[in-house]
This record gives sequence, C-alpha cells and structure tokens, in this order.
Amino acid sequence: MGKYILKRCGYIVVVFMILSLLMYSLYNLIPTDPARQELEPMRKALKADEYQVMYQQLRKEMGLDDPLIVRYLRWMGLWKDTDGTFNGVLEGNFGYSNLYKRNVVEVIKGPMGNTVFINIFSTIASLGITIPLGIYCAVHKGKRFDSVTQVVTMLGYSIPIYIIALIFMYLFCVLWRVFPIMGQKTPGMEYTSGWQEFVDMLYHICLPVIVMTFGSLGGMTRYVRSSMIDALSMDYIRTARAKGLREKVVIYSHAWRNALLPVITSILGWFLGIFGGSVVIENTFSLNGMGKLYWQGLNNLDFELVLAIQMFYSIVSLVGSLLIDISYGLVDPRVRVDK
Repeated sequence: MGKYILKRCGYIVVVFMILSLLMYSLYNLIPTDPARQELEPMRKALKADEYQVMYQQLRKEMGLDDPLIVRYLRWMGLWKDTDGTFNGVLEGNFGYSNLYKRNVVEVIKGPMGNTVFINIFSTIASLGITIPLGIYCAVHKGKRFDSVTQVVTMLGYSIPIYIIALIFMYLFCVLWRVFPIMGQKTPGMEYTSGWQEFVDMLYHICLPVIVMTFGSLGGMTRYVRSSMIDALSMDYIRTARAKGLREKVVIYSHAWRNALLPVITSILGWFLGIFGGSVVIENTFSLNGMGKLYWQGLNNLDFELVLAIQMFYSIVSLVGSLLIDISYGLVDPRVRVDK
C-alpha cells in the first residue's frame, strides 16, 4: 500500500505540473497587460513620456518581456525572480491580486475556509439522507414509496441548481421569511462573542446548504438504489436468507458492503464536483467563498487570483482520485492497490 501511494503521489506531481503549465499558458494567451492595469489609475496624472517610462520599467520588473516558459517557471518557483530569488508557488507565493491589491494568499484564505465549511456541511447532510433513502428504496423496490421517490429524485436531478436556488429563495425568504436572502452575516450587528458570530453565520448559510443538499439528492439516491438492487440480486444474498439470517444483517452486513464499492466512486466524485457547483450557489446567495472569488477574478481579468483558485480545484481533484483508489482496498479486501 505504501509503495502504491508513493507511486501515485509521483503521478500527481507530474499531472499537476502539466495542468499548471496548460492553465498558465491559457490565461497568458488572453490579450491583457498586468503592467498597464497597474498603472491605469495614474495615467491621467502623468505625462505621456513619463507614463511610458514607468510602463516599460514595470514590465521589466514583472518579467512580462521574458518568454512564456521562463515566466511559468518563475511563477512556479523553479526559476529565479527578477530580484535574483526563488519566489513562486512552491515557496508559498501565489502572486499578487490586481483586483484586491493584496497577495493572493491573503485574499483566498477566508473564502477558502468558507467554501470548505459550506461543502462539508452539505456533504454530511446529503449522505445522511441519500444513503438510507437509497437503501430503503432498493429493499422496497416497486412499492409506492419507491415509485414516488423515483419521480421526485428524477425531478430534482433534472432541474438546474440555480433554478432550485431561486425557488427556495422565493419560498423561504419571500413567502415564509424564514431565512435571509443573501450574505453571511447580519448587516450592522455587533457580536458580543465568537459563538454569537458563528451562530449568525450558520443561520445565513442554512438556505445555501439546503439548496446544495436538495440538488444532490436525485443523483446520489438513484445511484445508491441501483447499486443496492444489483447487490440484493446476487446468489450470496439468497444463500444468506436461506440460512435464516435476519433481514437487517443481510442488508447491512452483506448487501451494503458489496454495494459500497461502486457507490464510493460516485460519492467522492460528487463531493469533488460540488466545489464547482458552489460557484453558482455562492454567487446566487452572495457568499464570500472561492466560487464567488473565482467569478470576480475572471470578470476583472485578475488571472493571478484565478490561477491560484484553479490550482486549488486541481489539487482537490487529483487527491480525490487517489482517495477513491485507496478506499477500494479498504472497503473490499479483494481489491489490491499495492501494485
């Protein structure tokens, strides 16, 4: 197992370098000029020749006249910067945000915590509902409850998440006035303690978490149900029942354990996918998260910020694929992952 993990970590490093090169090249092919963006507020206060001198000097300091591969290696921290030091991604420097006028690390620290927090909450809620619901529907296949659940899950699976968000906002914010319509904190509220601030934040993210949970119920419930139906039709299940084992033992100790293998791929793949879905949710509810930050960076051509967020999503995907393979061996001993 250890040798396999080390080998996969080596693959992750190679794939990450290729992805980072492709993403860096793609964003640098877009016709923008960071030096000109930096000097644009000062343009009216400077003479034309002074502006041009400052512009050329800033381009030289930022290394914009160097070849693309040199700029990429400098951005990664594998090539010396213009000041003669290594100061790139590998050294913890993800660049400077032209939009926020701060280092990218300082900009994304808070939104990253908010995004992870929201997605973990929605993941726990979704799995707590979809797994028991999918098992129950598989055991009672063809019954009225199963038929109704299939119709509802198909409906939820077909509707885009932004439509679900608008419907829930109308019901819970406009019609019933249960939750606030947007934001993470109550405007103008002074907190007497950190616990009060935390409770207020939980109150504001309740509706986004409900929307993300509801949007994931359809696909996950159907997948769990399908895997359980396949497992319950196997010969060993009939043998277990013929031996007189209790139905709960047959379902949870025999069928569910074998149905879990294909479900793991869906669960982890879906968990990685909801980070992309949070882009829509965070913009809809005005949450200070990575999705909203990513959208703002694209709209304002802040590619240093966008690249850092893109690298975060890439690392999450690569590590997630490794966790999927490792989980196979933990769930089913017949699967060997040490070669």
